[in-house]
Amino acid sequence: MLSPYFFVITMKAQQTIDDIREKIHSLKKEEKSIAFVPTMGAIHEGHLSLFRLAREHADEVVASIYVNPEQFAPDEDFEEYPRELENDLAKCEEEGVSVVFAPTDEMMYPGKQYLSIEIDELNKHMDGGSRPGFFEGILLVVNKLFNIIEPDFAVFGQKDIQQFRILQQMVTEFNHDVELIMGPIKRANDGLALSSRNKYLDDEQRKLAPGLYRSLQYVGKQISDGAKNVQLLLEHQKNELEAKGFEIDYLNLFSFDKMKPVSKWETGNKYILAGAVYLGETRLIDNIIIEK
Repeated sequence: MLSPYFFVITMKAQQTIDDIREKIHSLKKEEKSIAFVPTMGAIHEGHLSLFRLAREHADEVVASIYVNPEQFAPDEDFEEYPRELENDLAKCEEEGVSVVFAPTDEMMYPGKQYLSIEIDELNKHMDGGSRPGFFEGILLVVNKLFNIIEPDFAVFGQKDIQQFRILQQMVTEFNHDVELIMGPIKRANDGLALSSRNKYLDDEQRKLAPGLYRSLQYVGKQISDGAKNVQLLLEHQKNELEAKGFEIDYLNLFSFDKMKPVSKWETGNKYILAGAVYLGETRLIDNIIIEK
């Protein structure tokens, strides 16, 4: 299927590490600051909002488009994940992205990989608890991308908030000279958090999908109003969602610093009210940040 942008595409993706480094070097030679937005492609309005946020912080925006095999388990959707490079490049060009890096697997992982990254504690719950090896794969590829691009800023979305928190720790512990910026969740008109995987939903599932956000909003409001028995509220919302056809992976209140479930909140701390659910085979995630 032809891209609706096919008449105007002039942007070409850089596919080798040497080529992208040459492009970055030329920008830095002009004393341009660089904000980097890593993506897995299938670019939607959520990604575009991150490009716009990146442009507020730097002279040039660099994006990557790469479906990283190291963060997919054998039974997950690596082969089915949408790949739309032509459309993605058109959207990047229209949004003013300066350079796109779209490497192959052979470029990112040449030959046998002898080294890996381990994570302690921060990946035990939430998505890390449900997807073993997921965040190790993300740290591996983002560490590589930071070493290749050497950005001044890197922009990630709040929807993947556990990823952001773990990357914060990586930047601190590995001494990456980059400032992380978290962009707010971009939502459809009915509240559903935008995601490339939303394309998997059929019409009926798509109507139900905003229910996760509504549940988080309800619990969040109750907490803001002073409710103390958070677990009772969460159990009630789990039952409501299951009655509507959702399968619950997790729905809980977590500490922001250690990503651990908490049974009650305390004034002065930062929390994440987060959930992951299935509608059919499609996994949806969402969250709200709560500061008390």
